[in-house]
Amino acid sequence: MSTTAQAWEDIWNGDLSLVDGTVAEDFTSHAAPLLGGPPQDSVGRANLHTWVSGAHEALPGLRFTVQVGPIAKGDFLVLRWHATAGAISFYGTDILRLENGLIAEYWANADSLWVAQQLGLVTL
Repeated sequence: MSTTAQAWEDIWNGDLSLVDGTVAEDFTSHAAPLLGGPPQDSVGRANLHTWVSGAHEALPGLRFTVQVGPIAKGDFLVLRWHATAGAISFYGTDILRLENGLIAEYWANADSLWVAQQLGLVTL
């Protein structure tokens, strides 16, 4: 796995010390809210810190494992991952755009509805 992809996986596994050396200062993430709605963009490393630490607080023992990739094309990396936290399990795909060797932009696609159902936030 590439150094950048490994650092990204490690960040999501809670090693926030890697953010400054891996993620651009003006980093932008694009993700739909957990319970649906239009994408909500956030800008900056601090927002990534908040997102990752919040995910670990909400899901103790959260662990991400890359299953496919990274698939690289030009300035883009794509990773398919599996995450677990106790009995909770879900999948997603991350698209990362690199600029000057740092992650500048991120598109998240995760099984958010499945997570919400497992947490009892949504019933169908």
